Amino acid sequence: MKARLISYGLRHAQVLIATLGQLIRSPLPTVLTATMLGIALSLPVSLMVLVENLSSATEQWRGRPQVSLFLEPGIDTTAARRMAVDIERRAPGSAVTFLSATEALDEFKQHSGFGAALDELPENPLPAVLVVRPADTTGDPEAVQRLAQELQHLPGVELVQLDLEWVQRLHALLGLARRGIAVLAVVLGLGVVLIISNTTRLAVLNRRDEIEIIDRIGGTPAFVRRPFLYAGLLQGVLGAALAWMVVRLALGLLSTPIHDLATLYGSSFVLSGMSARTTFGLLGLGGGLGWAASRLTVGRHLRRLQRDSS
Repeated sequence: MKARLISYGLRHAQVLIATLGQLIRSPLPTVLTATMLGIALSLPVSLMVLVENLSSATEQWRGRPQVSLFLEPGIDTTAARRMAVDIERRAPGSAVTFLSATEALDEFKQHSGFGAALDELPENPLPAVLVVRPADTTGDPEAVQRLAQELQHLPGVELVQLDLEWVQRLHALLGLARRGIAVLAVVLGLGVVLIISNTTRLAVLNRRDEIEIIDRIGGTPAFVRRPFLYAGLLQGVLGAALAWMVVRLALGLLSTPIHDLATLYGSSFVLSGMSARTTFGLLGLGGGLGWAASRLTVGRHLRRLQRDSS
């Protein structure tokens, strides 16, 4: 049993090496096929990596929702603190933080990056703010929205803002982008299958006489299919490797401008590249599509050749 397995593995290794040699001996068709496959695979992968980076950039805002109450100008600190106590009574478990107009301006300077410009203003344009962080029991979006609507009618409140609304919209857009990328990946995956199928069909036709001789001397269909399957597998892996290089190059070109932009907004965000899991998944996907396309094409043409010869 062990000797049979070793012999089986050696036969596959010989076919793999011979197929690799054939691809190397015809560099132009191999490079052209790999380039088309790389372009088809790199587009959805690069979009997916960018969407995941954008998703991770907003990860810090996925915590408990926060409601900001902008108070009317001129309200004194005592009245604002009484209002905070009233809100805590209305929403048990909630944490209410009072920011005076001066504290609100200092916080805005720290996070906006416009500190020097704000210093030139003749007066503070920001009102005092009450920041309400609902308890975990009221952390679902509908409950928080009802709380925000209730707080809108409190005396002394000029504007109520639910700070996570834009993040929720962003996540909805990210979900839509992921769905669109999945559709695009399926379409381009079919394109990869068609490219490899056409390449395999031409290879089968070029070796038709050899296939007929092998069939007449008793060669099994599996023996005939094997080199074409390995050719499709190697072409798929080579195209995936080229797609990986294209994505890495694109991320490298975008990394510095994105970092500089994030720095201007006081963020330490750094564009992350492809993980090892994504890399091996891409190589596996390319190889799998190449193998599947070759198997379907070879099987169909072998059956046709057998009908023609009979």
